[in-house]
Amino acid sequence: MHFSQNNSPSYRLIELDEVDSTNSYLRRLDVQGDQRPVLVTAEFQSAGRGADTNRWESERGKNLLFSLRLMPKSLPARRMFAISEVAALAVRDALNASAPGFCIKWPNDIYYEDCKVAGILIENDLQGAKIRCSTIGIGVNINQRRFLSDAPNPRSLADIVGRDIERHLVLERFMERVMHYMKALDEGKDDALDALHVHYKEGLYRMGEEHKFIDDTGMFCASIVDVEQSGHLILQDTEGNRRRYEFKQLKYII
Repeated sequence: MHFSQNNSPSYRLIELDEVDSTNSYLRRLDVQGDQRPVLVTAEFQSAGRGADTNRWESERGKNLLFSLRLMPKSLPARRMFAISEVAALAVRDALNASAPGFCIKWPNDIYYEDCKVAGILIENDLQGAKIRCSTIGIGVNINQRRFLSDAPNPRSLADIVGRDIERHLVLERFMERVMHYMKALDEGKDDALDALHVHYKEGLYRMGEEHKFIDDTGMFCASIVDVEQSGHLILQDTEGNRRRYEFKQLKYII
């Protein structure tokens, strides 16, 4: 499968048949002197990773498995969540081109209705007060129809639209949207990053809706009312109290 020209002036492409993890491969790769984004794709991952110790299930040749290295020119470390916003928005936009209705489950899963279609894992490296580079691993369920893991709610794009999808088209759309949103990261200016942040919140799953959640105190009902620029999620419970969460401190009841 061939997605793009390897000599693209916009980004460097590396296509692999099999790898342990595209994120791990990319972090091992020496690309000194090349400031372009680097995109690594694979037909199969033997040790594909999700968040924490989770594994990402993907049937060989059915889905999109890739990692992207970005080297923003002027992104302050205090605004590193903007990288997560760029990745999530780009995946959502690429999927919406095939079937509208995708949204972002905080912080960066991509959902269709109450089912997970894509997951994103981000590893940032700092240089002083700025982001030196970011490695973004993404798995998108494209043509897989049957899932064997204990993941509670996976679904594929093909299942949603009722036909198989050309995977390379989804990836090309993703890269187009990444390059569009990257302008805000490269500028590193608060007004551009603020506009990106607003756009992210507009596409958020269950924003403003009352649902059940679980934290270390137990189950409760609340509404998502905000996401801070730092990436913290703000809920307001039924008693009017505001609750602030980091990633993995909160579980959605789907």
